[in-house]
Amino acid sequence: MTIASTKASTQADNSANKVPTKVKVSGVILVDKPQGMTSQQVVSKVKYLFKSPNHDSKKAGHTGTLDPMATGLLPICLGEATKFSHYQLDADKSYQATILLGSQTDTGDADGKIIAQTAIPSFDIVMLDTVAQQFLGAQQQIPPMYSALKKDGKKLYEYARAGIEIDRPSRDIVIKAITLKAIDDEKVQLTVTCSKGTYVRVLAEDIAKVLGTLGHLTALRRLQVGDFSIDDAITLSDLETLALESRQTHLLPVDACVNLEAELMLTTEQCARVQMGQRLNVIDQLTAELQRYITTKIEYQLATDENAINHQETNDDNHIKEQQLAHEIAIDIRLINEQKEFIGLGSVSLNGRLQPKKLIQL
Repeated sequence: MTIASTKASTQADNSANKVPTKVKVSGVILVDKPQGMTSQQVVSKVKYLFKSPNHDSKKAGHTGTLDPMATGLLPICLGEATKFSHYQLDADKSYQATILLGSQTDTGDADGKIIAQTAIPSFDIVMLDTVAQQFLGAQQQIPPMYSALKKDGKKLYEYARAGIEIDRPSRDIVIKAITLKAIDDEKVQLTVTCSKGTYVRVLAEDIAKVLGTLGHLTALRRLQVGDFSIDDAITLSDLETLALESRQTHLLPVDACVNLEAELMLTTEQCARVQMGQRLNVIDQLTAELQRYITTKIEYQLATDENAINHQETNDDNHIKEQQLAHEIAIDIRLINEQKEFIGLGSVSLNGRLQPKKLIQL
């Protein structure tokens, strides 16, 4: 056999033995988390359910932890969708919970052990409405010891299990909506919409204190995350009964977590350039509507920037400098190709400079 034929034979063998490229599973699935599972266990189960000899579902993550005792909406991002999960981490969330009055646990919920008990005073709908109003709006909350927050690289609940109490700085939260409803003489139903970082367990304990007693959660269900609703979620058991092809129909698009309104269409050449990380000058593509969007976002950003406010000057020179600064501030925007397909995110300023930010690779 000649060297050429041997080489050709080897190449044919290598081609025959080559492992086919798997299709990366990408998208967002809304899961109705069951009680008793950690959020990470749910993620692992979803990864398994979307895996096949032809499908790669290794990359996945959720958009905000639910305690093992809790049930309800858990958006899970797969593949390229994980690049945009932070938009839902920062989103407002709605919950419905049951507060059992008269006793406190070390964890703030029914999974903990009772550490204190006291009498339950009588209460009515008027009192509950009054108490609820006290918790509406911006406030500060001290995170519980039984949480996944870290101190010196160690989770707080690890310190708590060792009997160690750690000082925790209070955090700014906002209660957007809240109602309290009596279930019976010792249980109250709490329905709340709150900002990120809010611990409903701590809120329940604080409500019980205002009512003149102690309390802890016996049930917690998440109803909404941003624009995602529990009504659109599927249970793990139902997902498991489906064939892989049917499971994939429950996947929302890669950009489902992205709540940006404005988008910019790029040409084929521009798409290729941003995929290589190149900046573009898109000043001629900034429509009047897009310019208004960017301007509004910039004004909001400057208005909420304490440093900008504290150092604001009134003379003409500084006013001109501020205008120049505003002209250069970059605002996140959706990027689409000529087929109107989402390709990722970029940041664009009024001077027309577009910087690619997070692009999908499918």
